[in-house]
Amino acid sequence: MIDSALSAMRRRAIARTLFAPRSLEDAVRALGFVQMDPIRAPARAQDLILRHRVAGYRAGDLDRAYPRLPLAEDHLHVYGVIPIDSRRFLHPRVRAYRWRVEEEHPRLAAKIRAHIERNGATHPRDLQRALGKTRIANGWGGHSAATTRMLEALHYRGVLRVAHRVGGIRVYEIAPPPSGRPLAPATRARAIIELLVDLYAPLSAGSLRQLARMVTESSIAAPERERALARLLAGRTLAREKVDGVEYVWPASARAEDAVDDVVRLLAPFDPLVWDRRRFEHLWGWAYRLEAYTPPAKRVFGYYALPMLWRDDVIGWANANLAAGRLDVELAFVRSRPRSAAFRRALDGELARLAAAVGASTVRSVERP
Repeated sequence: MIDSALSAMRRRAIARTLFAPRSLEDAVRALGFVQMDPIRAPARAQDLILRHRVAGYRAGDLDRAYPRLPLAEDHLHVYGVIPIDSRRFLHPRVRAYRWRVEEEHPRLAAKIRAHIERNGATHPRDLQRALGKTRIANGWGGHSAATTRMLEALHYRGVLRVAHRVGGIRVYEIAPPPSGRPLAPATRARAIIELLVDLYAPLSAGSLRQLARMVTESSIAAPERERALARLLAGRTLAREKVDGVEYVWPASARAEDAVDDVVRLLAPFDPLVWDRRRFEHLWGWAYRLEAYTPPAKRVFGYYALPMLWRDDVIGWANANLAAGRLDVELAFVRSRPRSAAFRRALDGELARLAAAVGASTVRSVERP
């Protein structure tokens, strides 16, 4: 039997992020940010996150709807999609840090901007054909086209925006000029930190500081960040409670935790409920890791393990693979598989929902020996 305070904190974490399904735009607005990742196992992270929060969501719906919705792809603490009006918290970014491509190809930015101004929304492949195939080292130990890296740099600077995607590839256009006056640095810093609190609360002060420091200093300078953190943590807008010596904070205006549903949910590795690994281990008693970049022989959980939430407990994980219309799911449990009929029904329901979301016609599940 777990401690009642720990159980209440679990329920608070679940209720804050796993809200009733709604429209795609409203779900992104309620979250404030949805992390994006290109790995498809069996769908990309953004699809696996949104399917729990958007009625009837299908993999790729975000890409299809994005051009007509007031959303923007951008860097917060990591890369993802935000409501378009949140861009004013991140931009303009200062130019203290220069990308390698900006240093090595100082005239390329102007050429790219001129090309997109003439031709409109531009695919990286078309830009490479027009301006050449110069290669440059990227941040992952390989090489990319210099034009592609400069597109990314100009997007990061706020000069370009993602217009839409084609097969997962970003297509860029000139970003509209910002409306109104730029926000004061202190206002931007507080807004960014409050966005992170809303997204991941309840969270510890240590986790909040870690998240805030992940936001690029070109959006929020270190002194301004530290002042905003200190003011927020010392103020009255956050509720707080210690559980096992860990002080958690969350917006004081938040509603109380809801009752627990008899539902199984397979969560993305970057789901807000999973993202803070320190909190995850404290609330659910085991350490989860994403092992997509771990050598296969050293993996414990599997390539892209999806934590399995049952009621208010994360009891295991699943690895899912989609091939030829069939969804193959391997289940694993931290302790033992629940034997109740309620769990069997809930698991069958979740596998059916996942299959529908990724377009599978059949599902086969096995339990890891």
